[in-house]
Amino acid sequence: MADKQYDEVLNILKVRFEKNMNRHQHLSWMDVRNKLEASPAKLKSLLEMENTGGEPDVIDVDQSTGEYIFVDCAIETPKGRRSLCYDDEALSARKEHKPAGSALAMAAAIGIELLSEDEYRKLQQLGEFDLKTSSWIKTPHAIRKLDGALFMDRRYDHVFVYHNGAQSYYAVRGFRGLLRV
Repeated sequence: MADKQYDEVLNILKVRFEKNMNRHQHLSWMDVRNKLEASPAKLKSLLEMENTGGEPDVIDVDQSTGEYIFVDCAIETPKGRRSLCYDDEALSARKEHKPAGSALAMAAAIGIELLSEDEYRKLQQLGEFDLKTSSWIKTPHAIRKLDGALFMDRRYDHVFVYHNGAQSYYAVRGFRGLLRV
């Protein structure tokens, strides 16, 4: 990553961090920055989260590992990560009208992971997200082996979890990512 990009993403993250202190009241930007500077590969993933519309921000720190947890905090699911089926198995199974890719493959390419149901619910405690869109979430193997996948959104001031065929894709469904730094 070029020095200019490096400085640019650090500045974007700093501004977002300071603007949204309710997401991380007990954290210090300097501590987060030091950890980011020691992890250039993670910083590259954060840049890609930003470039695809995720607006990543720190929402927690894992007390057991000391890792900062970044999550996409865009109000709606990131625009650059929509119209994707769940995984490559589902993508391969589609016979026609295939989407451009899958959520799991794109997450892996960025270096992030999909949120679990618990992580998604925790994010929703910090604000109101996915009021017009929805996000694929990690799907248990027992559901996925039956060709299903899970997604979540917020409607009627409640957070819902739904199921759909893993092969499905919609213009308003994408995924939110999580990155540990």
